[in-house]
Amino acid sequence: MGCIATARGRIGYLEAGSGDGTPLVFLHGVGSDKSVWRPQLDHFGLTRRAVAFDYPGYGESDLVEDATRDDFAASILAAMSGLGIGQAHVCGLSLGGVVAIAMHAAAPQRCASLVIADSFAVHPDGQGIHDRSVAASHSMTMRALAEARTGVLLGSAATDALRAEVINTMAAIAPAAYRIGAEAVWLADQRDRAATIDVPTLILVGEEDGITPPALSEELSRLVPHARLERIASAGHLANAEQPQAFNRAIEAFLSEQR
Repeated sequence: MGCIATARGRIGYLEAGSGDGTPLVFLHGVGSDKSVWRPQLDHFGLTRRAVAFDYPGYGESDLVEDATRDDFAASILAAMSGLGIGQAHVCGLSLGGVVAIAMHAAAPQRCASLVIADSFAVHPDGQGIHDRSVAASHSMTMRALAEARTGVLLGSAATDALRAEVINTMAAIAPAAYRIGAEAVWLADQRDRAATIDVPTLILVGEEDGITPPALSEELSRLVPHARLERIASAGHLANAEQPQAFNRAIEAFLSEQR
């Protein structure tokens, strides 16, 4: 684990691998942090530089009051610059997918390609999910919220060990940061931005995702020009952690067509 000091504050990151190929950047969801990407860092770090970042307020990153999804995107771009990463393949899950779209809108030349997993351009129940999430973060501890949420997050094949890891990770998030993240993800409407994406894009979704169902990824795939959609079997909302081998294979095949 490490931190990079930027003009937008300190940003936490995990890094693996090296090489001359275009780096791969990973962006986590609202109830997680950079550690959720360890299966991907272990895999892709064997062949290229792979970096997972924390958003402001998450993990080892400094909290930025009232940060927006665009602020998250700017912070990740600043951290990339601080690590000498000019351009990267950007992979984001849930909130990470929202931030990836915002990064492309802000600096398309810095996105070699996008992988958007278990995410959306706009969520039909976004306001409701946001309001329930914020209310829960005020009325219960983050551990209790995590324990109540895990059954919805994960699919039928998730192990007890993964469930415990997800609960522990979410329990460590500061409630204020979680509320900022909830607004950034659930109130997003980036349909116009999605339609302007002009880099190769892979859209992944767990077949059992009940939070951002496959229909939302199908809608996103129709919005993003020439996007490719793939479903991950026996996976819920955290497809990368539930079915890491299938998730990694899909990205590996996609990247083999890129630089």
